[in-house]
Amino acid sequence: MHNLIEARGLFKDFGPTRALRGVGLTVAAGEAVAIMGPSGSGKTTLLHCLAGIETPGAGQVLFSRVGDTVDVAALSDRRRGELRRTSFGFVFQQGLLLPELTAGENVALPLLLLGARRADAEAEARRLLDLLGIGDKVGARIGELSGGQQQRVAISRAQASQPAVVFADEPTGALDSVTSAEVMSALLASTVGSGRALVVVTHDASVAARCDRTLHMADGTIVEMSTSVRAGDAS
Repeated sequence: MHNLIEARGLFKDFGPTRALRGVGLTVAAGEAVAIMGPSGSGKTTLLHCLAGIETPGAGQVLFSRVGDTVDVAALSDRRRGELRRTSFGFVFQQGLLLPELTAGENVALPLLLLGARRADAEAEARRLLDLLGIGDKVGARIGELSGGQQQRVAISRAQASQPAVVFADEPTGALDSVTSAEVMSALLASTVGSGRALVVVTHDASVAARCDRTLHMADGTIVEMSTSVRAGDAS
């Protein structure tokens, strides 16, 4: 496995508050990494810097593709936006789905924005929803879906552009324990199970235990790293 992301010496300030203090880490292809810590520890800021949503005040975020390595932190806003559309996928706690669109239209949207033909985008959306067990909901509005189904739509949408890395911020935070386990299984299978990387911020120890590594943060630094064995999660 090769490292898709390598962060070096990340610092980030918000006014007088230092959110990150020299953080460094790597994320390899086919690996799931969880980031845990109390509120205000810097975990979401770290996720946003890795994904190019925020730029660090100092440090590097190196993203390596075949034959090419770029410093995400040094890219222009336009280039970082392009990278997020083509190489990174995102799943958030509330899904951030468009309620006026159907499940299929939500999943097809990233492909349409990349210039795909509508018929091709719709076919790929149906395929992705089928893989996550909700192909029969392709025509349903978001408000007609359960919380777990909505997150499966969000996961499908995150996979639409076949990203190298998927970033998930509390993807199971609004779900009950049974649905949370089902959604996490779907997320792992569709990312690391396909050779992609997954970086997930979570407060849930059961979610973190299903990742390969867990980084524990406090006061803007990584204070501990633990490893887990994912018994068949990505198979």
